[in-house]
Amino acid sequence: MTQEQLPMTIAIEPAGQDSVERLLRLGEDFALSLYPAEECFMLPLSDLEKPGVTVFVGRVDGEAVGMAALVAKEDGSAELKRLFVEDRARGRGLAAGLLERVEGHARAAGVGVIRLETGTRSHAAIALYEKRGYTHIPPFGEYIGSASSVCMEKAL
Repeated sequence: MTQEQLPMTIAIEPAGQDSVERLLRLGEDFALSLYPAEECFMLPLSDLEKPGVTVFVGRVDGEAVGMAALVAKEDGSAELKRLFVEDRARGRGLAAGLLERVEGHARAAGVGVIRLETGTRSHAAIALYEKRGYTHIPPFGEYIGSASSVCMEKAL
């Protein structure tokens, strides 16, 4: 069986587990390799465990290799945070699968729009979001004034 054929699963899981903490650290290291610390807007584990936050974990052959979080907002929208896939699992559709699962969950929860922030150097992420129907919007919230922020949204 080739690497591309390994079974992938995506499920809602608790944030406070070793595999998720490992993915959070890897995601932070990746972001810090591209952007200055003051332009990295990563939700910490403690915020991922709060009510209104749903964590999705992507596994290949049972091992956690990707994740995403959806943060519900009081206005009926939600923000996508912490979408990350390990290098060794990239290029196999896991990021798109995570995004699809997040969007399906958001629709079922009555979310009207998903917003997100990524960075100007995150070309693959921007391409994925554009392909999935996200459009560019002006910076919002904590991203206002960030030189490296690219903000997008998708109406559901």
